[in-house]
Amino acid sequence: MATRILYGARVSLYVGFGAVGIASLIATALGIFCAYWGGRVDLLLQRVVDAWMAFPGLLILMSIMSLLGPSVLNIALVLGIAAGIRESRIVRGVALSIRENTYIESARAMGSGHLRVTFMHILPNVLPTIIVVATTGLSTVILTEASLSFLGLGVPPPHPTWGGMLSLSGLDHMYRAPWLAIWPAVALSLAVFGFNMLGDALRDLLDPRLKGG
Repeated sequence: MATRILYGARVSLYVGFGAVGIASLIATALGIFCAYWGGRVDLLLQRVVDAWMAFPGLLILMSIMSLLGPSVLNIALVLGIAAGIRESRIVRGVALSIRENTYIESARAMGSGHLRVTFMHILPNVLPTIIVVATTGLSTVILTEASLSFLGLGVPPPHPTWGGMLSLSGLDHMYRAPWLAIWPAVALSLAVFGFNMLGDALRDLLDPRLKGG
């Protein structure tokens, strides 16, 4: 039981960090691109994001996973794309406020090109927000992966996952051997709680408005 929980933690971290990495790249690229260029491009892409967010997230993930098939790579890719599209709205809002600062206009007046302004002035100021969003989103990704594994659409056997342990032996023997469901649930709860606390700590550390407290 302890061995399966430890191996389940490894699978959850693989999926979590892989999906968060993909989501951070998509959210950063899409959010900064929409905020910097604006206009019709921003309007069109934001309507696509609105349409994506209008559908139930778990239902979309279940549909995509049923088409692609369950595997560690597929679930990390699907969760990363879904989270990246959703989190791009946050990155866009921060980049819009940064774009209006006077040092951006000064950089343009000095002859800086679009790539230099993006990578040297906008991206470093958006990076703390990206780190905080990625850290807090890690717990959501792990919980979503456990939900998909519980429904049989996550990482397939023989790989042990916390959601799969709750679904298979946890449901079949819950009354006779309740520890088969209790310990995977405790491990999942501790992981989600720990990453949420890490995200809050990083927010307090990286936010200039909270450093005085």
